Amino acid sequence: MKMPESGSLASEGAKVVLATSCDENHPPENIIDGRSETFWVSTGLFPQEFIISFPSPKTISTLHLDCYNVKRFLIERSTDTDPVDFKPLQDEKDLPVTDNQLMKEEVRVSNVQANHLRVSILSGHDHFVSIHRLHING
Repeated sequence: MKMPESGSLASEGAKVVLATSCDENHPPENIIDGRSETFWVSTGLFPQEFIISFPSPKTISTLHLDCYNVKRFLIERSTDTDPVDFKPLQDEKDLPVTDNQLMKEEVRVSNVQANHLRVSILSGHDHFVSIHRLHING
């Protein structure tokens, strides 16, 4: 197993506590390891989602999502101790087709706090999608 990059969510103590699909060659932990060359891949049905929990409340101003084939997604946050009662950070977002190029999407929010983030992939441009990296600025 590769060590997470310095400054990655994993190196800050974040954990992927739920993922709706798992491929042993592309586990959900790859989302938070700070590397774009590793990734989590879906099983081909939608919606797909993953939840990331932080060791302490995290301030979020910008999220960066690197992915392939994601067509529509939603990011929500929870300030509860447990990953429940999620509220949207923004409206559902549609992404264009990128002809096999890594999509780099930025989501800006107003310095909100979160104990947990849930990312829901509502649809894809193909049967399978991959999430390569989630990075947060706060």
